[in-house]
Amino acid sequence: MYPVNGTGPEDVLVDTHGRVLTGVDDGRVLALSDHGRRIDTLADTGGRPLGLEQLPDGEILVCDAHRGLLRITPDTGRVHTLLPATGPHRPALCNNAAVTADGTVYLSDSSRRFPLEQWRNDLLEHSGTGRLWRISPDGDAEPLLNGLHFANGVALAADESFVAVAETGAYRLTRLWLRGPRAGETDTLLPALGGFPDNIATGTDGLIWVTQAAARNPLLDLAHAHLPAALHLDRALPESLRVQPRPTVWLLAVDDTGRVVRELQAHSRGFGMVTGVREHHGTLYLGSLTSTAVATLHPPRPPTDTEHPG
Repeated sequence: MYPVNGTGPEDVLVDTHGRVLTGVDDGRVLALSDHGRRIDTLADTGGRPLGLEQLPDGEILVCDAHRGLLRITPDTGRVHTLLPATGPHRPALCNNAAVTADGTVYLSDSSRRFPLEQWRNDLLEHSGTGRLWRISPDGDAEPLLNGLHFANGVALAADESFVAVAETGAYRLTRLWLRGPRAGETDTLLPALGGFPDNIATGTDGLIWVTQAAARNPLLDLAHAHLPAALHLDRALPESLRVQPRPTVWLLAVDDTGRVVRELQAHSRGFGMVTGVREHHGTLYLGSLTSTAVATLHPPRPPTDTEHPG
């Protein structure tokens, strides 16, 4: 474990210096180094940083749920707003991103109905107001996909032929082809997941790693199908009485055909609701919306059914 002096290291990124970067709920973007023994504050966004990506020039892209799409200079801590989270033609809830070699950004906009603090309400309502955006290197922004069910993690194929976006509320990964004979078409890369997909990331192994923050709830599936009015009752309950996700570590790795080639699942005391993953030369770094640490996994070869975070 890499303890952090904050709560909710939601996403993780390994930068070019080998540091593990993450953002916590008080607005700070942290750099963890020396095997987690050193914690440096790179910047304070004044919001809630979620997805992190490194830009080609070395600066850090931050998806901030409150402030929009940001860019920070690690050496100075300067924060520059690329897309504010206000206005009809801007992302409402920036969540996660992927960056191409030329600096094009693909960005998930989770919901136009609910803020981050009410993410559960969006999943209950199935608002379908999420979007996938493209931001060109010169700053032009346009939505590419609409009607997504809580758009979440974003990842590019290793050859950048497609971009995938996790639809947490629909339990699937949707793919948009960027190149080749199917450019502009969409299909489903990974359907009917057994859990709620959150952040996804392409690893140095060329696979797309997928977090599942919690297992699907059969009662929730039943209510969506047959008793949608009952979902309003859950929204009215105090947090302590609402259905809570069971802490677990559940990861998948898929190739560019959508074939699941790795599945890791475990229960770990004190760490769960895994929302961020980054594979870096054989080590997995895991973020969590609710924990106070970044966890690591060192998957053995060949894989086993159950692997435990360290």
